[in-house]
Amino acid sequence: MMLRAARALALAAALVIGACSQSWTGADAPLAGAVTVFAGSSLVDAFRRIGDDLTKANPGAQFTFSFGSSSTLATQITNGAPADVFASADDTSMQKIVDAKVVDGAPRAFASNRLEIAVAAGNPKKIGGLADLAREDVVLVLAAPTVPAGGYALAALSKAGVTARPASQEVDARAVLNKIALGEADAGIVYASDVKSAANRVTGVDIPAEHQVIARYPVAVVKDSKNRALAFRFVDYLTSPAGQTVLADFGFSHP
Repeated sequence: MMLRAARALALAAALVIGACSQSWTGADAPLAGAVTVFAGSSLVDAFRRIGDDLTKANPGAQFTFSFGSSSTLATQITNGAPADVFASADDTSMQKIVDAKVVDGAPRAFASNRLEIAVAAGNPKKIGGLADLAREDVVLVLAAPTVPAGGYALAALSKAGVTARPASQEVDARAVLNKIALGEADAGIVYASDVKSAANRVTGVDIPAEHQVIARYPVAVVKDSKNRALAFRFVDYLTSPAGQTVLADFGFSHP
């Protein structure tokens, strides 16, 4: 426990230092080449927009995204997957690649996210809070506890003193969202940004502050990046005012 606490403190310090180390002004000379970004699934919509924005500013650049569970992506990177940038939905997954010494510079926090209950459109089961997720007439799905969204969801339920039994455990928050949107489940706990992305397909139910768990998102350039300059350009943009505006548009908050 002491070792994990020390590592968490070290990563938090690195994130603060890293956040101050570089900035993006939009006036930098255009860069070219390809960059592959591994990112948590909750970042799909925001990162595609950011990729488009950066491609307009850097016409010779190409951004390829690989989205999935942050914990799975971290394992892939430590096993040698060809990523240039890793954006994680939690510090634990980022710590895996820090411990493996495959990061180039310190990770930087670039966003945070609240949890929200996603229910079928119109909320036909009249779910009002976390306690309702334990009702026998509610089919609940959660992300697996080994992935960030699942861990955050269990922490929120624990804070509320709720014991709920999910009908299934999904690979990530987007998979949870899709099951609800398709009518295969009544409710799930996902990120607020996921509910916003689903538009009219699901309805969101707020989780009160006392039961809320805030997800924090760090990003880092991978040490073996074949296009270090463009990789850092992507990371810099995330923490720039322009990048923060895009992230806010998709439901994320400041780190």
